[in-house]
Amino acid sequence: MSKLGTLGARLHRGEVGYDFVKNRKIWYGISILITITAILGLAVRGLNMGIEFQGGAVFTTPKHMSASVAQAETYAEEASDHDAIVQKLGDGSLRIQIAGIDTGKSDQIKDALSKDLKVDPEQINADLVGPSWGEQIANKAWEGLGIFMILVVIYLAIAFEWRMALAALVALIHDITITTGIYALVGFEVTPGTVIGLLTILGYSLYDTVVVFDSLKEQTKGITKQTRWTYSDIANQSINGTLMRSINTTVVALLPVAGLLFIGGGVLGAGMLNDISLSLFVGLAAGAYSSIFIATPLVADLKEREPQMKALRKRVLAKRAQAASQGTPEDAEDAAPAVDDEPEDAAPAVVGPRNQPASRNRGRGRPSGKRR
Repeated sequence: MSKLGTLGARLHRGEVGYDFVKNRKIWYGISILITITAILGLAVRGLNMGIEFQGGAVFTTPKHMSASVAQAETYAEEASDHDAIVQKLGDGSLRIQIAGIDTGKSDQIKDALSKDLKVDPEQINADLVGPSWGEQIANKAWEGLGIFMILVVIYLAIAFEWRMALAALVALIHDITITTGIYALVGFEVTPGTVIGLLTILGYSLYDTVVVFDSLKEQTKGITKQTRWTYSDIANQSINGTLMRSINTTVVALLPVAGLLFIGGGVLGAGMLNDISLSLFVGLAAGAYSSIFIATPLVADLKEREPQMKALRKRVLAKRAQAASQGTPEDAEDAAPAVDDEPEDAAPAVVGPRNQPASRNRGRGRPSGKRR
């Protein structure tokens, strides 16, 4: 753990690092491949919408039922002539969900289930959802997501700049597409819990992105007044400086979510836990990836297209070429953007000349080495 902490401190100071911006085309390619897979999953399999969105009924049996999930599913489909989803809850009761039926047919299905399962009809709890109400819930979910996106873009454009707002929006769309695509491929049911999970992961994704953007904004003040770093160099330093923070927060957030997904949902069989935890687990991982590999490299791409940044890059590259061809090896290394050899106080200071150390021969040849 001490080595990990030391590595984090060295990353923050710029002593070591990885060139994320330089290899951005690799990350873009990986993201495009995953996104295409998610879109294909959505197009081929589609989302398994819960009854909250399409209407239907949910029947909950008493505890410790002797009937198996397969038997209950057969009974429900015979009674309703619709596909049924049956889950066994942790207390031994069965949750039977039938979508696409009207509320008038629920009593008939309830009586048929009570006979097949050999229980009193009064012991079966029925929750009904009308199709019009489910449609309203779906529309409200899309409206909430759209309003969230608009507010995020406006805030980031005001707090930072429009390029960062655009990059953050691309990262958010990337996270949502991957998460919904995984839902389609896995076949998990989409419920209001899923929507809550999606909105939650967007907040986590934005948190990591804004942390990097804030560091980038501070370090690029007066960037055109120096000839040592390009905008991409400083963007790379910002990612490395906040890398350990992003990893730590993501891992700490993923651990309890993994407990909900694999223990709460898998072992206990709790349906709602599956809906929330899967969206959180996939979304948190995708959000951490997009904030490091997508958002900031995309900002660097957009900024490097500006005339000022193009001129700065030419000056920086010319200085490095001159130092490499005419200067000493130490001068060439000093002009390079490598973060492996930066002094501790050099990372935030990007403007103005560096202070040169005093000459070692000063004072020699004088009595007691003092100035006259």
